[in-house]
Amino acid sequence: MKRFLRLIIIVLSIAPLCLRAQNTSGQLSGNVTTNDGLVAGNINIQLRGSGQNTLTNAQGFFSFPKVKPGTYILTASSVGLKKLEKQVVIMAGQTSTTDLVLQENAAQLNEIVISSAKINKFSRKKSDYVGKMELGNLENAQVYTTIPKELLNDQLIFSVDDATKNVPGLQMMWQATGRGGDGGAFYSSRGFTLQSGLRNGVAGNVTSRIDAANLESIEVIKGPSATLFGSTLTSYGGLINRVTKKPYEKFGGEVAYSSGSYGFNRISADINAPLDSAKNVLFRLNTAYNYQGSFQDNGFNKTLAIAPSLTYKVNDRLTFNLDAELYSGTNMAENAFFFYFPVAQLGADRADKLGLDYKRSYHGSDLTQSSASNNFFGQMTYKLSDQWTSQTNYTSSYSYSNGRQPYYFLVPNYVALQNPNAAPGADFISRGDQSTADSRVNITEIQQNFNGTFNLGNMKNRVVIGLDYLRQNSDQHYYSIDTFDLIPKNGNIPTYEDFNETNLNKLYGTKNFSDISYPIVSLSNTYSAYVSDVINFTDNLIGSAGLRVDRFDNKGSFDSTTGTYSGAYKQTVFSPRFGLIFQPIKDQVSIFANYQNGFTNKVGVDYQQRTFKPEHANQIEGGVKINAFGGKLSSTLSYYNIKVEDIVRAYTFDPAQPNASIQDGTKVSKGFEAEVVANPIEGFNIIAGFAYNDNKYTKSDADVEGRRDAYSMSPYSANLWASYKISHGTLQGIGIGFGGNYASDNKIVNSVSNGVFTLPRYTILNASAFYDQPKYRIGLKVNNLTNKQYWIGYGTMNPQQLRAVVGSVSFKF
Repeated sequence: MKRFLRLIIIVLSIAPLCLRAQNTSGQLSGNVTTNDGLVAGNINIQLRGSGQNTLTNAQGFFSFPKVKPGTYILTASSVGLKKLEKQVVIMAGQTSTTDLVLQENAAQLNEIVISSAKINKFSRKKSDYVGKMELGNLENAQVYTTIPKELLNDQLIFSVDDATKNVPGLQMMWQATGRGGDGGAFYSSRGFTLQSGLRNGVAGNVTSRIDAANLESIEVIKGPSATLFGSTLTSYGGLINRVTKKPYEKFGGEVAYSSGSYGFNRISADINAPLDSAKNVLFRLNTAYNYQGSFQDNGFNKTLAIAPSLTYKVNDRLTFNLDAELYSGTNMAENAFFFYFPVAQLGADRADKLGLDYKRSYHGSDLTQSSASNNFFGQMTYKLSDQWTSQTNYTSSYSYSNGRQPYYFLVPNYVALQNPNAAPGADFISRGDQSTADSRVNITEIQQNFNGTFNLGNMKNRVVIGLDYLRQNSDQHYYSIDTFDLIPKNGNIPTYEDFNETNLNKLYGTKNFSDISYPIVSLSNTYSAYVSDVINFTDNLIGSAGLRVDRFDNKGSFDSTTGTYSGAYKQTVFSPRFGLIFQPIKDQVSIFANYQNGFTNKVGVDYQQRTFKPEHANQIEGGVKINAFGGKLSSTLSYYNIKVEDIVRAYTFDPAQPNASIQDGTKVSKGFEAEVVANPIEGFNIIAGFAYNDNKYTKSDADVEGRRDAYSMSPYSANLWASYKISHGTLQGIGIGFGGNYASDNKIVNSVSNGVFTLPRYTILNASAFYDQPKYRIGLKVNNLTNKQYWIGYGTMNPQQLRAVVGSVSFKF
């Protein structure tokens, strides 16, 4: 916070200089019209040589309130529009006016501008990845949400974790731990758990906190998506795909520094440059160093992200893209409290009634972990003909971790004191650890796609035909001590700092290796082929169909004592999908329905020694998508029903087979989701969402049958962000934002044997203010305005950050 106050002082100290400079500046304003005399809104206006640019408003008006005296070239342009240039002279203390007349008429201009102008800056109309082809949202029967970089900038967001709070029906359950293989944050969508394992449509695992420095956008695709993306990197609730920034054809970039509460410090850079005069070789580097302390007495997370990318355009037909993500970091684990005992014995069935000290970490200051994630990507795109394009993708993903992972159990008084007559409740905490030692996971993916666009009769077809090879090599080593010690949860705790590296290491030294070691060493290969076709039957009726065949080859688990793998098995799975879209108003309203499928490979045999088959999920969904009022309103409303079959569960009908299983379980998850992205007036942008999910085990063990899955998110959730930026006049560039998130009560323990434990509902509010200019941006953000204590959890209760203030200054070039 001290650093941020210094930053504010510096800004205030240079403000008089800026005002003094204003007195020697001139102003420029004008109007833009078409050749038939009508106003031209949302045209990009640039004052070349000054570094300033703006957009015309709905009346075709533009202004530059502060310009140094001199001669400049004024340009008007838009995608698909021939650039118009005009020389202007700016004199000190005077206002110059000039009008521009475009050669296009209003009808032509409307076609150009509607698709290109950033009227609704939080909205994205198309995606190259959701359908593995360039496809407009209204042409896609699948539901997805895109979070663009403009929203990340508005909200001063620096990580994927924070960005996903803008997605309806997606809730973070567990922060990233950094552990190799399973360390990325866990989310819940539509009643199922998922992680962020995809980058530009292929494997790109990051097990630590994922920095947003190199992100163009984040796409959250809803529902089972195995047909195009397989099952390994997706879930029945959907998937998260990170879309990265790409090199472009001019020198430019941005350097930013941010500082704030709990020792937060961040410096980032985005530098782009063509490497040859013909601009066929383009380079871009995104990098960030991030340090975040804790609102508790111990804790921190520091990461370094380096993401270089290179584009080489060999000719008009062949292009290569090479890029990498290099992450390294050190962290202390976020607090997570587990439930070993029935919650009825804890004396409270809600997190806010347990009496835990919210600001205590309950561990020493040196229980740290080191982690790394290195992802390398290569892409070759070749235009085979006017109708067909070949795209070859290669990715190599490596994650590593080494260090401590403290965790805690709430212990009833009668157990801790070994006294059945002890006072009711749970006044004690058992402290334990699950470390990783040089754990590694390697993922390799090779993917070949052929994209074609052609007509069969009067029907337009857009086709993708793909082959995919995915190899997973796990070499993870866990070391665990269930109980380090037992301490009171409140008050004076003399042994509080005893839970440290030195003492934990000593305790591990007294244990037998076989008692504390849990290796996960395995190897699997997946061979897949898929095809998908989007067919325009008429201008208003679109159908889609796809099919994937997946051959899963698990080599089994490796035993270092014998030097061999055991438990190998193979499975073949088919995954279809269908979609139908009717547009009663062309390119504005789509009524859609879809059937989507997902699957999970299962290893083992049932109580009759029959090999398990893959578990399947089938989704039926319908709704409406809207893109109206010239792009100012984008909305999706949908209802879904997902049924999961062939779930493996315990076989309890034969006492002679106490550990046997049966594969007949079912789960049903259904709900409603709504999203609105709007620009009701110039400069005012809104993104809002609401989600409801109802799920339960319809056939399962008696302990949970008929109950909601304890690893689901809150049944009700909502998100909102509203931002206003002044577009013209002397206050141009000043903006404010406000919004937050709501989540209803969440049952994280929900069974007959363990009872019911609830994380209370919460409403978290955030606000921001900024001053955005062509050459710099100053921003201020307050997270958790009301200093709310709240918890998230993946079968656990994890306290979340209290109120935090963040300030940022960025310089653009």
